[in-house]
Amino acid sequence: MQPQPLIDPFARPITYLRVSVTDRCDFRCTYCMAEHMQFLPKRDLLSLEELDRLCTAFVGLGVRKLRITGGEPLVRRDIMSFFRAVSRHLGDGLDELTLTTNGSQLARFAGELAEIGVRRVNVSLDTLDPEKFARITRWGRLPQVMAGLEAAKSAGLRVKINAVALKGFNDSELFDLVEWCAAEDHDLTFIEVMPMGDMGEEARLDQYWPLSDLRASLAARYTLVDLAERTGGPARYVRLAETGQKIGFITPLSHNFCESCNRVRVTCTGELFMCLGQEDRADLRAPLRASPDDGLLTEAIRAAIARKPKGHDFDYSRQRVAGQMSRHMSHTGG
Repeated sequence: MQPQPLIDPFARPITYLRVSVTDRCDFRCTYCMAEHMQFLPKRDLLSLEELDRLCTAFVGLGVRKLRITGGEPLVRRDIMSFFRAVSRHLGDGLDELTLTTNGSQLARFAGELAEIGVRRVNVSLDTLDPEKFARITRWGRLPQVMAGLEAAKSAGLRVKINAVALKGFNDSELFDLVEWCAAEDHDLTFIEVMPMGDMGEEARLDQYWPLSDLRASLAARYTLVDLAERTGGPARYVRLAETGQKIGFITPLSHNFCESCNRVRVTCTGELFMCLGQEDRADLRAPLRASPDDGLLTEAIRAAIARKPKGHDFDYSRQRVAGQMSRHMSHTGG
């Protein structure tokens, strides 16, 4: 008999799992991490074998899409052994295995990722200006990322660019990003900056560029055709009639997407977050390690999903930050 699928208290099936395999990264993006991060001791992290077992349990409970995140997932030692292990579920319960990356390591791994069944990747890229890229990532090198993107295309991976909309930083590059993605045949999704991590309220308010404003700017130059398409994530899509390209908008603040939320997140230490914008979490590491079978683990997962909230409380209105999360984005996984 097939086990009962995961259904939350609001009748939403949980079919999408995002798993952070490390909190470490070779960049220090200003909206994601502090410059001098204190990373977790390696002994606190789940082993790759434990992460595989945890993902397998979720697939057995009805998860159809698995996204690997970090930090930067491709900096974890022997990470391809984990990808090869979980790829065995493709076509046998799992519809899609993918990852979100900063692109720095794609030149090394794109070919192998394609060979094991990864079909598309999300690459975080907020600017095409090398000096601004170095500033926003603190440690990053744009040519290295561009080489990774070229390797991904050569390997046959579909690339989606994720750009965080930052007022006063990349708002002047809006049309450059759109036109570059059209020329490269990359999809493009814009994301509102979220109040994650102790970055200071003023800094967050200064950065916040509502995507309603960004969309209005696009509409002044292009004809936007709304699409009904969903990819299992929070983005809403339009097509630009003049270029034919697809543009996504992820709007956790100006228009939240909680009513259709089908996803949960697991950290590299085995914490299950039922909502990115709430502090409630469940410990899966203890039941995972308490028994060689998955009875306790499955019980803990079901108990956590039964607590999944209706939505998050992010709010930048009234010139203050509400719903602030103390943890950095890199802790939960992008």
